[in-house]
Amino acid sequence: MAIREDFLQTLKERIDIEDLVREYVDIKKAGSNSKGLCPFHSEKTPSFTVFPDTGSYFCFGCSNGGDIITFIREIENLDYVEAVKFLAEKAGLNMPEDNYDDTLGKKRQKMYKINKDAARFFYDHMMSPEGKAGLDYWLSRGFSMNTIRRFGLGFAPNNSYALINHMRQKGYSEQELFEVNLAKKNEKGIYYDNFRNRIMTPIFDLRGNVIAFGGRVLDDSKPKYINTSDTLIYKKTQNLFALNFAKSSGKTSLILCEGYMDVIALHQAGFTNAVAGCGTALTDEQVRLISRYADKVYLAYDGDGPGKEALEKAIAKFQQTDIMINPLVLEGGNDPDDILRKFGPERFKAILEGASNEIEYKLKTAKEGFDLTSDDGRIKYLRAAVAVLATLDNAIERDVYASRLSEELNVSKEAVLIQIKDAEKGLKRQKKKIDFKQLNAGFKNYKDDSTSRASTTDVQLGKAEEIILSSIFANPDFLKKIEQDLLPEDFKSDFRKRLYTVLQNRINAGQEIDLIYLSSEFTPEEMGQIVKLQNSGSQIAGTFKEIKDCIDVLKTERQKNTEISPAELSDEEFLKLFKTD
Repeated sequence: MAIREDFLQTLKERIDIEDLVREYVDIKKAGSNSKGLCPFHSEKTPSFTVFPDTGSYFCFGCSNGGDIITFIREIENLDYVEAVKFLAEKAGLNMPEDNYDDTLGKKRQKMYKINKDAARFFYDHMMSPEGKAGLDYWLSRGFSMNTIRRFGLGFAPNNSYALINHMRQKGYSEQELFEVNLAKKNEKGIYYDNFRNRIMTPIFDLRGNVIAFGGRVLDDSKPKYINTSDTLIYKKTQNLFALNFAKSSGKTSLILCEGYMDVIALHQAGFTNAVAGCGTALTDEQVRLISRYADKVYLAYDGDGPGKEALEKAIAKFQQTDIMINPLVLEGGNDPDDILRKFGPERFKAILEGASNEIEYKLKTAKEGFDLTSDDGRIKYLRAAVAVLATLDNAIERDVYASRLSEELNVSKEAVLIQIKDAEKGLKRQKKKIDFKQLNAGFKNYKDDSTSRASTTDVQLGKAEEIILSSIFANPDFLKKIEQDLLPEDFKSDFRKRLYTVLQNRINAGQEIDLIYLSSEFTPEEMGQIVKLQNSGSQIAGTFKEIKDCIDVLKTERQKNTEISPAELSDEEFLKLFKTD
């Protein structure tokens, strides 16, 4: 059974979509609507639009769209019922006591509880005589008991069944532990603890639920780190360690580190806006998550070779956004934790305050290894520097850096600008080559058959289906005439066939076709398509004539499909074709 529609209507009336979206996205008025940078893909030009009149949103860049429920599902990574509960709590409403299906939500809650109890087990073991080695390790890193408790740090026993046996006593099954990656299963089907003899770091979501763990060995044995694999409640590419704490720091900037230890050390030292990835290279999803909470990011990556490579990749990710980035040069230390242990918080504060932007960082990096007292060294540095400046879109920034480079190398500014222009042309040629290779690869993979490409007829049918559905959103009264000629089976697209059926059933039952009533029937991806159809409906004329041709297109296709060729007839039917009577 679905959630009562009168409750959904009250929810929609209580929560203004612009106010809701504004909690996550910086949107500004654009006529009767509002626009901002999309939280679901990286962009520099706003293409994310909120339509208060219809209670919907749509991104013209990535086609993500829907209503308030869809938005919360996507932004908070919740299922349908969880999103409704989230909004109900925000609106101060009690969920109705309906018999709606909340199987997935209940399973998530069970997983949160399992992880919370496991974190407690690891902490309690660490505080016992048997777990002293784990506590000694955390203390040796300089962490106080307050920090240890705040982050829920612990220690896993050196026993293959310690956690399993403990959790069994609390009523959890081995399969449930397996589903959250706390247990593994061998080839004989026997379950055993995933984390053994490791210091344990819980990972929290934004609401403070324990969703995963990171485990590190005390010695040099391999593997050094074990992290929770992806589960129903955890996707490592979509989460950031300690963001649950950092988002409440009151700062508009974040310090992005490589490791959990760096983050914990920074928080203890007062830098409570520090976060880290979850054992993977920085992802687009994490960049979008960061953009919700910060307009500036300090990149505090390790100073070794892999750290510098990761830093370059991170810079490239952030350059697709409008977030200001400041790479940190950790002179005198390998990582933030090392700086704090050697020199204290004041040194790290000075590093933050003296941080350069990504262009200055790249120029400084480009200079390394060149002898600027020699002509050859200056020429090589100039080439490396103009390659950096050629990536700048802003003419004023180019001019400023060209002036600085001119003074530094004692060459004319005009010569520097010419070199930058030439480098820019080279970048464009390189991009064209890449685009051509991708296009060529596409042609190689192209198959000239009906299953690999949409024919002109398919495109026409799809367009006709869209116009018909858009017209129903714009004028539900049209359905009476449309359904006289069209059946759901006449729609070639499974999604549009299903949407037509839902609209048909609701309108004929005297029910509204508001988005908030449709979001339980369709996935977030499908809701984006529905919003697009709804918006297109406003551009359709108010007469039935405009869609009559579209109906005829679908009817003609139906007739073609129902015609039987002579080869498909039985012998008796075939002979009848020649009877003259």
